[in-house]
Amino acid sequence: MKRIAIDMDEVIANTAISLLKLFNQQYGQDVTEEELEGKSLIQARPHFRNEIKSFYTSETFFRGLDVISDSQTVILELQERYEIFIATAAMEVPASFKAKYEWLKEHFPSIPDSHIVFCGDKSIIHADYLIDDNVNQLHSFRGKGILYSTPHNRFATGFTRVDSWLDVRKLFLNKAVEVI
Repeated sequence: MKRIAIDMDEVIANTAISLLKLFNQQYGQDVTEEELEGKSLIQARPHFRNEIKSFYTSETFFRGLDVISDSQTVILELQERYEIFIATAAMEVPASFKAKYEWLKEHFPSIPDSHIVFCGDKSIIHADYLIDDNVNQLHSFRGKGILYSTPHNRFATGFTRVDSWLDVRKLFLNKAVEVI
């Protein structure tokens, strides 16, 4: 059975939109999703760098994230044909471990603990595919990288791109031939 590793933030958890809403609310800003095309919130508002980073160090921020549409259903379908792992770069935000774990257990209970990987550099992940929004992680990954579209990676090229979980379904489940 082939393995698919799936990133958490911006792939199954709507981290950027939650951050954007919280930032706008707490700092009286009106940053739009369109302003984030090709960049992060820190790049869009560099003078708020420390304030933005402080959201990530909160032990509760990651616990309240919205689930990205259709990810739960499609992952259940994928589990019938693939071995699924969640690989999240939690080492970048050590305060996120507990919240991320609890979030995953609540929203993706079919993923066993043995298939949840908290890491830094995802090149260590041994899988056939990695679905991630971070081009840097995909460059170092040894299998086939699949770029999950988000505003910050809108202009990235060089990888098979999916715009939604319905695209993931088509890519992995609706082809009679070997995936990509």
